[in-house]
Amino acid sequence: MTQPGAARPDWRNQPERSNAWLLRFMVRLSLLLGRSLSRVVLHGATAYFVLFAPRARRASRDYLARVLGRPAHGREVYRHLFSFATTVHDRVFLLNDRFDLFDIEIEGGEALLQAMKGGQGVLLMGAHLGSFEVLRCVGRRHPDIRVAMMMFEDNARKVADALRAINPDARQDVVALGQPDSMIEASRRLEQGQLVGLLVDRSLTREDRVPHDFLGAPAGFPLAPWHMATVLRAPVFFMAGLYLGGRRYRLVFEPIADLRGAQRAQRAAQSRQAQADYVRCLQAHCRAAPYNWFNFFDFWNA
Repeated sequence: MTQPGAARPDWRNQPERSNAWLLRFMVRLSLLLGRSLSRVVLHGATAYFVLFAPRARRASRDYLARVLGRPAHGREVYRHLFSFATTVHDRVFLLNDRFDLFDIEIEGGEALLQAMKGGQGVLLMGAHLGSFEVLRCVGRRHPDIRVAMMMFEDNARKVADALRAINPDARQDVVALGQPDSMIEASRRLEQGQLVGLLVDRSLTREDRVPHDFLGAPAGFPLAPWHMATVLRAPVFFMAGLYLGGRRYRLVFEPIADLRGAQRAQRAAQSRQAQADYVRCLQAHCRAAPYNWFNFFDFWNA
């Protein structure tokens, strides 16, 4: 018999380090003091993880050595963890529509809008790279564009709890994965011309992974989302909201594949090719903005 958690990847076995009360306290403090003053707390949070989260510290050092091509210094590990704390903190303001506090540039926006012509929906394949909440600025600049996020039910509950704590009025359109009608709902939203996003760098089981060369060594990436993409038959873009320091973010859209003409006999080959192109794109943006990778576990040996 399979032991509980035996088929679970390493990241799913790590405990949560946050709670609703602390989150609500930080939200009130941040909104009261403003972004600049409340950022002082981030140094304490980062120091806590440096001192008391050895697995995260080791994972950061390992990743940075791969992406930088040399051993990482302690100050670089601190900067990496501080960047993560910053993006979590900035969620408070982004989810409260305080876009005036940020300088957000968009790269590849014209290509995305071109792909959406005629009411065509687009799949956005992201990663735990930067901040997904920066994507909300697209809705701010283009009110007619709606964004839905695909995620599993337990993750959806966590997101809903966090949203209620940060801003009870904030709305997150969620398409629940793993349900009988998940594909039908995703297809419906794409037909309505929506952006449908999901994070595809982590897998829920150890079996659903295909190795790709990533930052110099093989790493497993889930293939199931790419099979789903070929069935949904939509244009696919890479998406990331990269934190560049200070108040600056870069929202990146990059076309990966157009699967509208995907045929059943070609789906396996097309899904693997699209995934390979995604991994190459992800690697390029990790190298361009190295402190934005927020998978704090042994990604290569997971």
